[in-house]
Amino acid sequence: MGVSGEHPPAGRSPRRIARHRRGRRWLRVLLPAVLVLVWLTAAGMGGPLFGKVDEVSSNDQTSYLPESAEATEVRQALGGFLSDDRIPAVVVFSSADALGDDRLARLGEAVEAATAVAGVTGQVSPVIPSEDGLAAQAFVPIDAEADVSDAVAALGDKLRADAPEGVAVQVTGPAGFTADLVAGFAGIDGILLLVALLAVLVILVIVYRSLLLPVVVLGTSLFALCAALLVVWHLANAGVLLLSGQTQGILFILVIGAATDYSLLLVARFREELRVAQDRGAAILAAVRGSFEPIVASGGTVIVGLLCLLLSDLKSNSTLGPVASIGIVFAMLSALTLLPALLFVFGRAAYWPRRPAYEPEAVRAERGMPSRGAWPRVARFVRRRARPVWIVTALALALGAAAVPQLQAQGVPQSDLVLGASEARDGQAVLGEHFPGGSGSPAYVLVDETEFQAASGTLLAQAGVESVAVTSAGSPSGSARVTENGIEALGPPGTPAPAPTVRDGRVLLQATLTDAADSAAAAGTVVSLRDELRRDAPSALVGGVTATAVDTDRASIRDRTLIIPIVLAVILVILMLLLRAILAPILLVLTTVLSFGTALGVAALVFNGVLRLPGADPAVPLYGFVFLVALGIDYNIFLMTRVREETRAHGTREGIQRGLAITGGVITSAGLVLAATFAALSVIPILFLVQIAFIVAFGVLLDTFVVRSLLVPALATDIGRAIWWPSRLWREEAGAHGRRAAEPPERGRLP
Repeated sequence: MGVSGEHPPAGRSPRRIARHRRGRRWLRVLLPAVLVLVWLTAAGMGGPLFGKVDEVSSNDQTSYLPESAEATEVRQALGGFLSDDRIPAVVVFSSADALGDDRLARLGEAVEAATAVAGVTGQVSPVIPSEDGLAAQAFVPIDAEADVSDAVAALGDKLRADAPEGVAVQVTGPAGFTADLVAGFAGIDGILLLVALLAVLVILVIVYRSLLLPVVVLGTSLFALCAALLVVWHLANAGVLLLSGQTQGILFILVIGAATDYSLLLVARFREELRVAQDRGAAILAAVRGSFEPIVASGGTVIVGLLCLLLSDLKSNSTLGPVASIGIVFAMLSALTLLPALLFVFGRAAYWPRRPAYEPEAVRAERGMPSRGAWPRVARFVRRRARPVWIVTALALALGAAAVPQLQAQGVPQSDLVLGASEARDGQAVLGEHFPGGSGSPAYVLVDETEFQAASGTLLAQAGVESVAVTSAGSPSGSARVTENGIEALGPPGTPAPAPTVRDGRVLLQATLTDAADSAAAAGTVVSLRDELRRDAPSALVGGVTATAVDTDRASIRDRTLIIPIVLAVILVILMLLLRAILAPILLVLTTVLSFGTALGVAALVFNGVLRLPGADPAVPLYGFVFLVALGIDYNIFLMTRVREETRAHGTREGIQRGLAITGGVITSAGLVLAATFAALSVIPILFLVQIAFIVAFGVLLDTFVVRSLLVPALATDIGRAIWWPSRLWREEAGAHGRRAAEPPERGRLP
């Protein structure tokens, strides 16, 4: 892909010169072919892994807790007391009238017969009737290595078929909610990608009115995703990275959106170059040179922001950083290698039927800037009304940001993580009507054997605890009830009480809570228990489903408090290095933060007043911030790198006008594409992903149409050349502009 019109080296014979030119022509043909072949190979290896991601991923919340969390320590010790390769399913039977002895007996037989269901392992519990006689429950262990979703569905079908008439059957508990999550993430490999790609394709066809170009751009994005998945899958398979359905969905969307954005920037620059260069090789080289800095700076900003997540205590956050960064690296590589190779192959035909004509005279007449269209009009308006424009837009954004305190990001119950119908959620509600809400999901208390009595007394005295048991190998059920008088004996009078199981000098207590394990009341009970046990039994550690949720929420709040300022500082430094200035980067970061605040405030109003959502995970603001600030700053980078380029030749205020007019179309297209790809996350019925989809999609549109189009150029225009303080451009711009104004454009096109 060499430049046409080059002069042959002096002193060479005509034969050597001809051979040199043939070699250059072969190189120009061979290099694109090699690049395409390399990417085809990577895509061929990575593509088949789309259906195998579940082999190397896990949605178990406890797998992502920090090692220091109490719930993590308890979970690691459970294997010595309980079988840690089983997930309990709580089966609840309910009826409008009392369950008599006959129906209870038939339910017991049905539960025993359910052991034949694939995925059910170990002993099932007897059927336990409720005090009101209208319901019963049983505990069925599910093999953690099995397909939990299929096992739960088969268990429910089997029990419904065998249950007496008039008895409703629902499967809930940890296994039921795990099955809900698995089913919720089931569409990631198919429907999510399909919706995202269709949305991007429609936008590109409408914007470019071309049939081939959207296919080339989408192909670039898909190849980047396949290559990223190839690397991520093998790292996850080797245990280097943790992968979850949530991380997988974000990776897919981020790579498609970012690769398309970077590709659009190169495509627009290539179109410009084709108007002043007949040779497509020269045009593609000039396009790559002009796009390289903003693409690398934008991608680098996103990568650095994502890698700040490594500071997170939660592995679900810290592992997203490197996974998503790998995706961004391949998005940049595909835009800077594969796309130029494809554009070189197709040349002007890539834009068919609107092929760019070779018209250097027209470009010279335009002085490198379009004079017609919406964006030149917007640029002229912003220049004429700079101060009113930035004041009004800043006030409007601040008004939206004022609603941020209404965002309820303190955590949500596990039963609300999956949107839509949920058998586990319905079963949990029925269970809470007839039994202690924490049935099937006890709080585990690991305590030194010497402090067993003290810990038991503290648990029994807690208002939120319904009953207490201790793990005991001497009990037929594996546990024995604990009362104020000690461990309760089983069998006829005089039978000795079973001894607790002791492992490494510790025993395991199981406290059944009065409230549902995922409720705020249960979380309050666990927090209170921990405080009291520190006083009465200092060795005690509290784990279980509720404790895991408490530790996760605390870690999330700590993470966002630590990471958000660090991300801002790092991005600010990158912008200073890129723009060689201090004032402009500070203003760009402040406007992006204001935009993020507005997106979060509007999201709070929508979540609370329109969608009636139950709240948000504490990690939602952190994820929204990282994606919006890192991605939103991209559009300011695209704009301001071009403005800086134009300022060198035309001065700051005209440079801002020209930069906005030239980049308006491509940045708007990129913003629409990124917003559409993130909006596609909402097709996955997981509360966290739906909320991230809205915040990022709305925030990107806000950055595209308000911040980058109005606020930033108006503010920069009002400040003038001081925006480049204290760079050399700030010191010399006035004199340089005066000298260059008298000179004709060097090539009759954009610098």
